[in-house]
Amino acid sequence: MNDKQSSKEEARRQLLGMIKPGDTIYTILRHVSRSGMTRVIDLVLMPKRGTEETGPISIATQAAEVTGNRLDRDRWGVKIGGCGMDMGFALVYNLSYQLFKDGFICVGEGCPANDHSNGDRDYTPHLHSNAGYALRQHWM
Repeated sequence: MNDKQSSKEEARRQLLGMIKPGDTIYTILRHVSRSGMTRVIDLVLMPKRGTEETGPISIATQAAEVTGNRLDRDRWGVKIGGCGMDMGFALVYNLSYQLFKDGFICVGEGCPANDHSNGDRDYTPHLHSNAGYALRQHWM
């Protein structure tokens, strides 16, 4: 395993220690290029200790490493190209897919899996194969 692969796996391991299926990743738009084709988006967790939120934690560094995007250190966020769709959603979808490659177990009522939008009314623990929908995304 080369250095790039090992740093990606280390970032993935760190994120899996902080994030579980059903969690919400908050996105903050930090910058849009003049052409409108590139954005810098910060990804933030609001972890809880018991029932109390402990405060925001940026996961932009790890997310950039795991998704293969560049980190913009000047504006602090993940640099992502493209337009015509919700780029915050696209970034979180890609992160979710990279973290939960083998799918994820249904989290019950309120599970974010697209299967439930497409007719699956079974909220008992079962495998969802589309890992991109394991996480929720919300703009701040």
